[in-house]
Amino acid sequence: MLELQDVSLLVGRGESVQAILSDVSLKFPRRHFTAVIGPSGCGKSTMLKTIAGIVHGREEGMIRWDARDLTEHDFAPSEIGYVPQFSIAHEELTAYECVEAAIKLRVRGTGGDALVTLVENTLGEVGLLEVGDRLVSVLSGGQKRRLALAMEIASAPAILLCDEVTSGLDAQAEDEIVALLHDLARHDRLILSVTHSLRHLHLYDSVAVLCRGVLAYHGSQAELAHYFRVENLEDLYARLEERTASEWAASWRKHSDAYTRDIYEAASIERGEAERAAAAEPCADAPKRAPLVELPGAASQFATLLARRFRIFFRSKGQLLLQLGLILGFPVLVAIFAWNGLPQVQNMSVGLDQNVIDQMKEAPEFLKQASKIGSLVSGIVMFQVILLTLMGANNSGREIAGERLIFEKEKLSGLRCSSYVASKAVFLSVLVCAQSLWMGLFVHFVCGFPGELGAQLFYLILVNAAMTSICLGVSSWMFTSEQASLVSIYLVGFQLPLSGAVLALPDWVGNAVRPFISAYWSWSGILQTLRLERYYDIVKMVAQTELSDALLCTWMLAAHIIIGLFLAWTGSRMSRMS
Repeated sequence: MLELQDVSLLVGRGESVQAILSDVSLKFPRRHFTAVIGPSGCGKSTMLKTIAGIVHGREEGMIRWDARDLTEHDFAPSEIGYVPQFSIAHEELTAYECVEAAIKLRVRGTGGDALVTLVENTLGEVGLLEVGDRLVSVLSGGQKRRLALAMEIASAPAILLCDEVTSGLDAQAEDEIVALLHDLARHDRLILSVTHSLRHLHLYDSVAVLCRGVLAYHGSQAELAHYFRVENLEDLYARLEERTASEWAASWRKHSDAYTRDIYEAASIERGEAERAAAAEPCADAPKRAPLVELPGAASQFATLLARRFRIFFRSKGQLLLQLGLILGFPVLVAIFAWNGLPQVQNMSVGLDQNVIDQMKEAPEFLKQASKIGSLVSGIVMFQVILLTLMGANNSGREIAGERLIFEKEKLSGLRCSSYVASKAVFLSVLVCAQSLWMGLFVHFVCGFPGELGAQLFYLILVNAAMTSICLGVSSWMFTSEQASLVSIYLVGFQLPLSGAVLALPDWVGNAVRPFISAYWSWSGILQTLRLERYYDIVKMVAQTELSDALLCTWMLAAHIIIGLFLAWTGSRMSRMS
């Protein structure tokens, strides 16, 4: 049994505190199907989110489930299913793959034939077995709602919260969804469904009416019109406007016993059975409840998420073409930039003796030419670095924010944040390595760029990984993918001017911002790989900013990666659903 006792939700501070819900008291037995109706903004969705524990604000009152106080012992992930208004399926996956992934993330030890059977049975239960091989992107609105239900009932939850799952559907699809929910409620399952439609109230076991945050009615559909004194239910919402919220609440407290007797008697009997079962040793006549489903381990969830992410990547033609374009195109830009200068670098390096500085002092023309070449080498390195930071921002700027609502839903169902962030890190590391290695190899062999190749590749990978990691952290803290992309691009935009590689910064500015500029540390580290080259002193002499030690560059870039992953983990733990 689910029981809400004087539940209120307060938001704001000081004099601006508002009650979104106010002293709502309800009881629901299992195998019960309830419609939650009321005007827009009356607190219907908020009530469901309060039950699920995903609202922000100060909660008052008590919510009990099977004689258990949820303020002390929350729902186990497998006990509750929540179907939100938004889609909880990736468009690039098939219906079968969505349900399969949901089971792998929520149910331990299911694989092989048992997994296939469970997926097919779940799809069959919601009427999607025949379209299981279709991509989510081509499913109709009604089929997507069925798929969302399938993903939720896969772990056999005892309570299912549905937030306007019929909104936006045509009449036939709405009929089918409500009938499906009615049937699902017959299997020892409590279903609360928020809806604006009054067409199917006869299929519900009870109807709860909210008005500006208070409970105005909870009883059968047959007595709904009588209680509100309306001839047609279509006039119900207009009738609610005729009294204040406090007047409806007072009226309901006065008359509730007459309308809820049958519902609450069934709920009270069920509560008594649950309390006796909890207090007594297991016995033959104890109430039978399905055992709680055990969640998979962190490693299993990680493997499922990683496989799903690669599958989505290779099916997204736009994302795939963009990555190929960046990987293949950006090194060509570097080659064009260096086309005329690098032959001079190579020619000049031939015949230089160890006393380069003396030559520069004695030969003004040599000094002029060397200055150009030193600037070119420094510029080529920075150009590679900036392009890789741009790729890093593109890699992860939308990675979490773009699927945040899906992630929040999966987190409610028991997904570990550590598994989620780890899967993102491994997936992105593949992109980072492909982008950075091709950039370094192309510039080294096609352009003939000098220096120690292995070390240069190392610093290119590090700077790409650092920006990718930081932008992943940014993505986890943003509310929308557009916000995350914008902030990520700003971060890249500040890399070049604040690095000091092009225009020297005042010492106090450089010292203040340099620790945060990953481009500087990669640029400096790569230039340090030219130490064995004869024109290293030329490059160092014309550089606008002092070069840092290679080991320090390595540690600073590693710190950026660690900080970014930490930000991603902390940001992923924050709720963004309500």
